[in-house]
Amino acid sequence: MLTKEIVLDALKNVKYPGFEKDIVTFGFVKDIDINETNVFVEVEITAASEEIATEVKAGVVKAVMNAGASRVDVAIKQPKAPVQKSNSQSGKNIVPHIRNFVMVSSGKGGVGKSTTTTNLAVALASQGKKVGLLDADIYGPNIPRMLGVVGKSPEIVGQKVKPILAHGVEMMSMGSLMEEGQSLIWRGSMIMKAIEQLLRDILWSDLDVLFIDMPPGTGDAQLTLAQSVPVTTGVCVTTPQQVALDDTARSLDMFQKLHIPIAGIVENMSGFICPDTNKEYDIFGKGTTKPLAQKFNTQVMGEIPIEPAVRECGDAGKPIVVAYPTSETAKRYQAAARKLWEEIEKVNEEGGVSNEAIQPTVGINGAPSACSTTSHGG
Repeated sequence: MLTKEIVLDALKNVKYPGFEKDIVTFGFVKDIDINETNVFVEVEITAASEEIATEVKAGVVKAVMNAGASRVDVAIKQPKAPVQKSNSQSGKNIVPHIRNFVMVSSGKGGVGKSTTTTNLAVALASQGKKVGLLDADIYGPNIPRMLGVVGKSPEIVGQKVKPILAHGVEMMSMGSLMEEGQSLIWRGSMIMKAIEQLLRDILWSDLDVLFIDMPPGTGDAQLTLAQSVPVTTGVCVTTPQQVALDDTARSLDMFQKLHIPIAGIVENMSGFICPDTNKEYDIFGKGTTKPLAQKFNTQVMGEIPIEPAVRECGDAGKPIVVAYPTSETAKRYQAAARKLWEEIEKVNEEGGVSNEAIQPTVGINGAPSACSTTSHGG
């Protein structure tokens, strides 16, 4: 005789597409109704993709039929795909099957931008979202090491390249497409072309979110990205020192000029957690980012402390949210990822990002610069 417990146990064999976890573990099974050998299952998923919904439905039917059901009816609840508007000069979107783009930027190097991007992406994937990570930091492509895929070559399919899957995240990086240790001596135009190709020529899945780890500063790469896809929101990474905050203000100003809603700021190296006592010390300061966030009408998404395990895990290719999920740092990354998703949903509910074109003007030495007309808070 079929029972809910038997059906639920059978559904643990249904993996959510692209993940190692099953739909029961993710909490996606919302209702089970049994009438003799007829079974009704309601599943709520986070992806708007019809392909994922079809795959989940087929898996549920197969699993429950194998458990002894004669008929299985499945209701799949999923969010509607948002109608994206463009915040770019060109108005184009060269990867329209990706629902949301998150630009992660920093005013200067060395503030932990790539570490933050990696842990936010893995954290959001662990929360059931279909996540990709594009390492657009052309001169410093560190993401492969942080995800543990150094030396792993991507699969070539025709004229396209399949992203590398690591810790539930689809990843592509120049570091995976070139010899280890090889330098890139490229002008701005080559960087712009490379970023377009990393978007267009990679076989990304129907992602809920594609994180884009940008080079430090406010230059050609940032403008190219905003011209190529409708960036849903931006995240800025900083440290508590004033010299870092000065540069962070420039990054936040860039988001406004490119009409990219600001999800928030991540304050990295915010305090130090002693591994012996777990006591926290504010050796570099803490909380100094809040006035800047208020100035730009946004939030501090997380204050991430210095913890030796973060560096160790990054070097070992296993992000701290995976290696030590109960650590204070991992909890703060998870909380920041939840805040980010809330901001993404808010932007989409408000109708997507602005479709007002940015008209380039001539800046210093004849270089194009974007004119700001409206401030968009996160």
